[in-house]
Amino acid sequence: MLLLTLPFPNIDPIAFSIGPVSIKWYGLAYACGLLLGWTYIKRMLANLRLWPSGHAPFAVDKTDDLLLYMTLGVVLGGRLGYVLFYNPAFYFAHPVEIFSVWKGGMSFHGGFLGSAAAIAYFARQNSAPLLSVFDVVAAATPIGLFFGRLANFANAELWGRPSTVAWAMVFPDRDAGPVPRHPSQLYEATLEGAVLFVLCWWLIHKRDALKNPGLVAGVFTAGYGCARAFCELFREPDAAHWATKGLMTAGILYSLPMIAAGVFMVYRARGRQDTTLA
Repeated sequence: MLLLTLPFPNIDPIAFSIGPVSIKWYGLAYACGLLLGWTYIKRMLANLRLWPSGHAPFAVDKTDDLLLYMTLGVVLGGRLGYVLFYNPAFYFAHPVEIFSVWKGGMSFHGGFLGSAAAIAYFARQNSAPLLSVFDVVAAATPIGLFFGRLANFANAELWGRPSTVAWAMVFPDRDAGPVPRHPSQLYEATLEGAVLFVLCWWLIHKRDALKNPGLVAGVFTAGYGCARAFCELFREPDAAHWATKGLMTAGILYSLPMIAAGVFMVYRARGRQDTTLA
């Protein structure tokens, strides 16, 4: 069986160093995702043909503020989500550890809720239509997900379930053991990142989806939920989590409300098309 496995690439977790400062792949992935997403949002805002009545929901120069709010929302929401959704007993017993973000521990579902709060605050501060702000952020988010999952792979973390497929890998983490496993991080990078980005891009640039406020956000929310739930079937579950029962995992459980909310958003958005441009 081991003869059919691929060797895990020997990737240094440190991307590069500048003097005494070391830049890790994980931090670099977050930075690339945010900056490329920021660039993509600015391009969508500048293309007035994409928007209802030819008016973008907010000025291009406000994208810098949105990036700041989103960064805070993702980091704070992601950390608090991990604390509350995955290991509350430990962190309530050791509250100081909540702030030890350098030790790892971020939840996408928590980051999603944190970013939703940040978007709502930004929209209110700038008198921008909430659903359209959600749309542009949703369209750019798969970029960050793609790089984030690649960073998970580079760090040899969040590995998959044991497998005999030809591309299975033995991960260097001692907790993974000498067992070939699915490179589930790459599955997630493909579905949650690349495929979801292409789908949102096609809807926006080929189907004028931004003229239906909430449609792109709904597709992203439901699409991510489906992609994450599917990939969870190949990802090693958290055995200590109360939701882990058979094929059910915490990731699947927390994705189900996203799927339902996304489908509802798509349903509501279908009747919102700008009639002046129909």
